[in-house]
Amino acid sequence: MTELLLSPYTIAFLFFLIAFIYSSVGLGGGSAYTALMALLGFSTLAIPMVSLTLNLMVTTLGSLNFIRKGHARLNLILPFLVTSIPMAYLGGAIHLPKDFFYLILMISLCIVAARIYFWPTTSMKLNMSRKGKLAVSLLAGAILGFVAGTVGIGGGIYLVPLILVLGLGTTKEAAASGAIFIWVNSLFGLISRLQYNAIDFSDYIPLILAVAAGGLLGSHLGSSHYPPRTMEKILGVIIILAIIALTRKLFVHWF
Repeated sequence: MTELLLSPYTIAFLFFLIAFIYSSVGLGGGSAYTALMALLGFSTLAIPMVSLTLNLMVTTLGSLNFIRKGHARLNLILPFLVTSIPMAYLGGAIHLPKDFFYLILMISLCIVAARIYFWPTTSMKLNMSRKGKLAVSLLAGAILGFVAGTVGIGGGIYLVPLILVLGLGTTKEAAASGAIFIWVNSLFGLISRLQYNAIDFSDYIPLILAVAAGGLLGSHLGSSHYPPRTMEKILGVIIILAIIALTRKLFVHWF
């Protein structure tokens, strides 16, 4: 971390804010952590491992708070987990070349940015049969699990609105499902990666402590209050800047 553009403690403060805001709506913040680390020059080996670790830290606290408040429903989250767990493990086992990692990450972040800015509400509801909803849940779980294991984006930012669009649960139930989903997939993705790769986690203790504090506070407030989307849009700026930076890296290398 000695060659990063900002000091570790400045980065830790930014990560505290991300954890606080994202955990309040049942998310781990993996997309924002990953985007910020890509912008600041973290290695492609460290990015998914650190992001998955931070996701675990935030959503452990978040899941407990949402469960304690009675918002978690096993029958709601289980179909997503059935397919996401093996795919998260598979994604964590894959060692991508640096350029291909950046390409997958850039595509993932573009989808996240589209979700934030062009899908601002979940007022739309899909009229699907029970079997159709189950099929979508299984497919979404597989895709999001693979992305989590590969690049460290937990997938909750897609899952929470998807649950609402499918009419599977309330806002609080969707947030609880998002936290649990991210926790499980981050765990299996990280377990898989630790079997094949290693980094010195002591370098990232300030970040881990920061997201623990932010996640604890944000999930406590979020289990009772739903904050405005304005903060999510502000964090979306980080994601857009990361997309631009990744595009430049790929363009310079390829051309």
